[in-house]
Parts: sequence; C-alpha cells; structure tokens
Amino acid sequence: MELRHLEYFVAVAEERHFTRAARRLMISQSGLSASVRALEHELGAPLFVRSTRSVELTAAGRALLAEATRALSSVRAAKEAVAAVQGLVRGVLSIGTEQCIAGVDMPALLARFRSEHPAVEIRLRQAGATALVDDVAAGRLDLAFAAVCGRPPEGVRLLPMARAPMVVLCHPGHRLAEAGKVAWDELGDEVFVDFHPDWGARVVTDRAFAESRVHRGVALEVNDVHSLIDLVHHGLGIAVVPRPLARKEHAAGLRALDLVGAEEQTWEVAAVLPDEDRLSPAARELLTYLA
Repeated sequence: MELRHLEYFVAVAEERHFTRAARRLMISQSGLSASVRALEHELGAPLFVRSTRSVELTAAGRALLAEATRALSSVRAAKEAVAAVQGLVRGVLSIGTEQCIAGVDMPALLARFRSEHPAVEIRLRQAGATALVDDVAAGRLDLAFAAVCGRPPEGVRLLPMARAPMVVLCHPGHRLAEAGKVAWDELGDEVFVDFHPDWGARVVTDRAFAESRVHRGVALEVNDVHSLIDLVHHGLGIAVVPRPLARKEHAAGLRALDLVGAEEQTWEVAAVLPDEDRLSPAARELLTYLA
C-alpha cells in the first residue's frame, strides 16, 4: 500500500468529488481514479459509492478514512521531526479559519510566514467552527482560527485571541432601528438571517435565545458574511452578529443595536490547537508571529 494511494483516497473522501480532489492534488482525474481503484483492489472492498454528482464513502471507506488520516499525519510528523533536528522548518502547514475572524489578519500572517519559510507549503481551508475543531482533533489541520463555544474535544486546546459582544443588525427602516438597545426576548417574532449552524456566531446566538426561552426561526441561512449583510440591506430580515462584523464597510448604512445581556453571550475567537506533543514545528513557528 503506497502512501500516495492513501493521500489520494483521503482527498476524494474529503472533497466527495473526484474532479475537485484531482484539482486539489494537481493530478489528472484519470490518474486519481486509477489510484483509488488500485487501493480498492488491494483491500478487496469498494471504498466509494459513485454517482454523477458526488461520491459517498462505503462502510469500508469510513473505516479506512480514520486510519489513513492517522497514518498520513504520523508520516508527516516523522518528516517534520527530522527537519526540526536539523534546524529546518519545512513540510506542509494546514490551517483552517472562519470568515472575517477577529484577532488575526490571515492574509498578512500567511504572507509573512511564506516569505520567511519558503520551504513550507501552506494549505488554507475556510469552514465553520465545528468542522475546523473536528479537523484539528483528527489531525487534518495543524491549527485553526475560529469562534468556539464550550469545551473543546479531547486532544484540542484553545488559545484565546479576541472577544466581542453580539449586536442586532437591521435595516434603517426596521421598527427597531432607532431603539439603540434591545433585549433577546423582544426578537422572537422577527424574521432572521443567520449563518449555518456550525458557525461560531450562530452557536452563540442559538444558545442565547435558548437560555432566554425565546423561540426563533431562521428563514434565510447563508454561508458567507457579505450575503448575510446584503440580505439585511434589502430588508429581508435582521441578524445577530459579532460587533466587528457590524462595523465592516459593507454594513455601512445599517443599524447596529446593543443587546441587553450581550456581555454574557460573547463571540470568543481562539487559535484551535492540538495537544502540545502533536503541534507541528511549522505550526509552532506560526504561533510565535501572534505574540
């Protein structure tokens, strides 16, 4: 069993699509398909159920994915350990981030790291907080920057970086626009725009309404900040967002209302890290830039 076969298999499993996986690996789709078939032949079991639109893991594929991820992580750690002994920082640095995260200028951070460590290949994945924490725990990411609520899973630790209160964002023609301040229990009948459930900001908002015993429905669910702001601009709903998002240039003209009790429901951004003994040399070096 070749390591590249496992790497190709993991890419298809994560992308759920052969074309996207081939593009990510920068190989031909035919070569990728041949590699997966060779692995299936060696294992004597199909790993994917293929359709015209996507691929799904079989039971055998799900079992292999966990072990393949660990194996690739161990091989990478072995290479990085040897490089560290030689005083080198090289290999691959896999980073995850939520959109518009506070406390870190991601493009500037990565640009500085690349200029000082050109031998390191940087890979960046943008996703919701829940997926990013899971990826760090599983070793698919070296570290991530996300708004995380509650205790992280075993094997993951948090390095706090920034925090901000939640505010209500609404159209200037909305009935609450001139209120200046509003309570959670005054919002139950509103139409809401919000992020997908695995975003850190959405988790904070859902928890706040649950603790206030206020039922609310999210009619318009999006996966990017600008779409959320655009929908509010058009008066299609209100949104509860971290204050830094309400201050974005794209939100100019909207009203941002303070929330009563918002100090108890804060958006807390952290660097999501594996246990110290699993932190790669490249990730450890990147963290020194945050001091």
